Amino acid sequence: MAQSNFSAVDEYGFERHEDFDYASYEDFMSVYLKVLASRAHKWSTMLGEGKSVKRTNTIKRYVRKGIPSEHRPSVWMAISEADKMRDLAPDLYHKILDGPFEKELVDLVKTDLPRTFPDNIYFTKEANHQTHLFNVLIAYAHNNKVVGYCQGLNYIAGLLLLSTKSEETSFWLLKVLVEKILPDYYTRTMDGLIVDIEVLSELVKSKAPDVHQHVINLGLPWAVITTKWFVCLFAEVLPIETVLRIWDCLFYEGSKILFRVCITLIKTNKEAIMACNDFTTLAECFKAIVKNASALHCHEFMQSIFKVPGTLSNATIVKLRDRFAKQRREQQQKEPPR
Repeated sequence: MAQSNFSAVDEYGFERHEDFDYASYEDFMSVYLKVLASRAHKWSTMLGEGKSVKRTNTIKRYVRKGIPSEHRPSVWMAISEADKMRDLAPDLYHKILDGPFEKELVDLVKTDLPRTFPDNIYFTKEANHQTHLFNVLIAYAHNNKVVGYCQGLNYIAGLLLLSTKSEETSFWLLKVLVEKILPDYYTRTMDGLIVDIEVLSELVKSKAPDVHQHVINLGLPWAVITTKWFVCLFAEVLPIETVLRIWDCLFYEGSKILFRVCITLIKTNKEAIMACNDFTTLAECFKAIVKNASALHCHEFMQSIFKVPGTLSNATIVKLRDRFAKQRREQQQKEPPR
């Protein structure tokens, strides 16, 4: 076997496992490096002219084509308007870290630290990212008492740290995600998450009815398939560069992007899904489709999420969310108190 030119650890610190397909990755990078160089030049030219990053059609187009890693921290802060939140309370993060901390929250966060990206060299006990991650999570838990700490936030905050290399930037981006972009995903009842899984099911039913019916026939709940997709925003699900490209768009366009990604994964892998004839093989199929070549080739994948699902308006998502949230409230009212 020819020796790969790529390291056993990627640029974000994730170890490549023994079964890593170096050949496919080299094919992908031979094309993608040219894309990265082109996008980096265009972003540097635009930002070098002193233009502020505002929400315009040009910026939206640039974001969809990918934000260079060196510009992600500042661009994410601007397009999500997390920078405006920070400007209203510039000392907030450091004031929270001055303490005191609630022991229950400290224990919850510390329990999840060693579980966060165990295959990443920066998150080992010897490295210092666990300390940075603790600071971000404990600060957010004390800032938002309704959410506190919820499993899944560790992966999001961890990847924010790897991308921004800044605790404070990661804190504000986490805050804008949880409170503005994904409301009620991380509350104790996870109402927003449960509703959005129902919304996705309905969208699949309308855009790929045969796949929807097949999944129902085999008895695999959509919650089993997609809870981690939504909770982790595809971190620990899709290849790292694909996740970051999704987040580029998520910070600009909001949670609609998550539905576009889900539907694209399902529709582009329709043949494999339909070939499954029992619950177990279907579950394995859904694990496989997030690791295949089409998921790895992030540039083509990101182009496909704006084509494959077809029309998907915010109005449609809002209408479906309202419908399923109402159904959920009515169901809860019928249930006897515990």
